[in-house]
Amino acid sequence: MAVGEEKNKNLEERKITTIKLEKETKERLDKLKEHEKESYNQVIKKILYLLNIFRKNSEQGYKILNDIERAIKKKEVYQKIPISKNDF
Repeated sequence: MAVGEEKNKNLEERKITTIKLEKETKERLDKLKEHEKESYNQVIKKILYLLNIFRKNSEQGYKILNDIERAIKKKEVYQKIPISKNDF
C-alpha cells in the first residue's frame, strides 16, 4: 500500500469532517490552545470535557479550568521572550 493510500485509509477510518467557523470563533479557539500545535479538534474536545465535568462537579471543573489558564499564560509568556540565534 502506498503512503498516500494509507493516509486516505486512516482519514476514512477516523471519519474526519470539515466545519465552517466564523473568524471570531476561530480566533477565540486559538486563544484556548495550550500549545501552538494543539488542533482545533483537541480544543473542542477539551471544551466538551470541561462542560461535562462542570455538570457533575463544578469544584473539579474550576480546578481543571485554572490549570488550563496557567498553561495558556505560560505559552503567552514564552511567545513574548525574544530569542536570537546567539542563544543556542
